[in-house]
Amino acid sequence: MKAIRVHETGAPDVLHLEEVADLHPEPGQVKVRVQAAGVNPVDVYIRSGMYPVKPPLPYTPGSDAAGVVEEIGERVSSVKVGDRVYTAGTLSGAYAEQALCDESQVHKLPDAITFAQGAGVNVPYATAYRALFYRAHALPGEAVLVHGASGGVGIASVQIARAHGLTVIGTGGTEEGKRLVREQGAHHVFDHHAPDYLKEIVALTGGRGVDLILEMLANVNLANDLGALAQKGRVVVLGSRGPVEIDPRATMGRDSSILGMSLNNASPEELSSIHAALVAGLENGTLRPVVGQEIPLQDAARAHRVVMEPGAYGKIVLIP
Repeated sequence: MKAIRVHETGAPDVLHLEEVADLHPEPGQVKVRVQAAGVNPVDVYIRSGMYPVKPPLPYTPGSDAAGVVEEIGERVSSVKVGDRVYTAGTLSGAYAEQALCDESQVHKLPDAITFAQGAGVNVPYATAYRALFYRAHALPGEAVLVHGASGGVGIASVQIARAHGLTVIGTGGTEEGKRLVREQGAHHVFDHHAPDYLKEIVALTGGRGVDLILEMLANVNLANDLGALAQKGRVVVLGSRGPVEIDPRATMGRDSSILGMSLNNASPEELSSIHAALVAGLENGTLRPVVGQEIPLQDAARAHRVVMEPGAYGKIVLIP
């Protein structure tokens, strides 16, 4: 089979398409014929050597894919050969024609969801769900601000929050991005390049501020976010590309909280519950991943550049 391999960390050009041996599942494992693989910013951080956890070299990148079950090992009972599935992690890497997964890493993909959409489920939607309900304990009726709402995690956050009865405020940096955020269910949309957009958001809430902020770029926004929170408001940091200086007193008067969040910290029990909820949302139509670009597998280096560009919207997927 063909797979992207990384023999050394570095720039996107270290991603090489190679011919490697076919995979075969052991007991408790599932082999998926990959139809699409999702590209996430964390893949870029791992490839560049910036991520704290470094896989042994060489390796095949990626955790998110969608495809068809091609072979199962002994004791696998939740899926069968021929089932459409999406992956929530892999044992072998997702940027390939085949992916080997533990049985717990594969989930049924409803017929109404394309493989390209399915490749955009795991990291974006599980991250958004865990941030909203496991870290911030969001409640129906609360107001949530989703920064960078036109990206993969942002779109997932908007759809999940809207489906659970929150008032959703999203930001985008382009007219196309703002239109997309509105189409995905945000009640209000703002341009995060506008100088006074946070003041306008606070005014929208009658001056009380928002209950919750999902922050994708904390090194740019966190210090200002704190002034837009309501009493007992929470900021969940989902992404940051560097340090930031804040005034801790901005949290004191509001009893507000800054919460870090990494999907890697989710327990197996959490993940099982999260994906049960996500599959239900995919089945009933409240969750609908948006694919921004489909890029051939051999152009993985280009996909790694695109996914980090400002203004990128929707999910970037690789097609073997």
